[in-house]
Amino acid sequence: MYIYNKNKNALTILKEIPFKLEKEIQSIFESNLQAVLNLQLVKSEFTIKNNRIDTLAFDPESNSFVIIEYKRSQNYSVIDQGVSYLNLMLEYKADFIVEYNENLRGNLKRTDVDWSQSKIIFVSPSFTDFQKQSSNFKDLAIELWEVKQFDNNIIVVNPIKKSKSAPSIKQVQQSEDSEISKIAKEIKVYTEDEHLEGKNDEILELYEVYKQAILNLASDLEIKPKKMEIGMTKNGKIFSDIVILKSGLKIFINLKKDTLDDPKKLMRDVSSIGHWGNGDYEVIVNDTKNLEYLMSLIKQAIT
Repeated sequence: MYIYNKNKNALTILKEIPFKLEKEIQSIFESNLQAVLNLQLVKSEFTIKNNRIDTLAFDPESNSFVIIEYKRSQNYSVIDQGVSYLNLMLEYKADFIVEYNENLRGNLKRTDVDWSQSKIIFVSPSFTDFQKQSSNFKDLAIELWEVKQFDNNIIVVNPIKKSKSAPSIKQVQQSEDSEISKIAKEIKVYTEDEHLEGKNDEILELYEVYKQAILNLASDLEIKPKKMEIGMTKNGKIFSDIVILKSGLKIFINLKKDTLDDPKKLMRDVSSIGHWGNGDYEVIVNDTKNLEYLMSLIKQAIT
């Protein structure tokens, strides 16, 4: 990737400024967790059982904890450290709950947390091909994010995506008592295919039409499968969710009550009742009759 500064029609390449310390990267991310990762900061430098976690965060969308580690060099194993920290979280769940409640003044209970969606994020200016390949399993809850800084206070953050043909970690033979086997039993990375499994052709076609229509609303939109729904994201933030039903689709719009312009009143207000998706608006569809109108509503939530 080349980053340029434009002066009239002349382009000047911006010079990359190396980070001197890992603490610089940590400070940038912890000050902007909501903007960059849509996470809540729980604790910086969280120490548990003689292990120091750089950043402990919480994902309010999935009700799960996220561990973030910052690296300036490339001489470490993302798999070894990632699996070890995830296993540590699952073994000492109560400590993470206490830390959340003390720092955020919450009343979180162990049953409120979806431990199956726990994950660890490594942030570094660059990763080796070996590090990228070793974490390239579709169901391994380890993410790699690259961050670089340039002249003119430019920061570029780039998530390393797993390949579409990424294998399952279950295909790798592990002993039953290994750390990676333990976390594989408790932590689940959900896929689009799992939501579509067993659905009839009509529902599959309906989902594909709505999914493509949503993805065409803006550039850089992606899907983010969760436990009960499929999230549609812009810059990592969910603006709409789709729940696949037996006879239709349930679509959520991630806007607060009274902020959606819906002249036809098709959306249902679910602000006062429990529901899976994000936002206060819901509609169930079993055809494409109102497709264009619904896209105009969903587009209001894209920022």
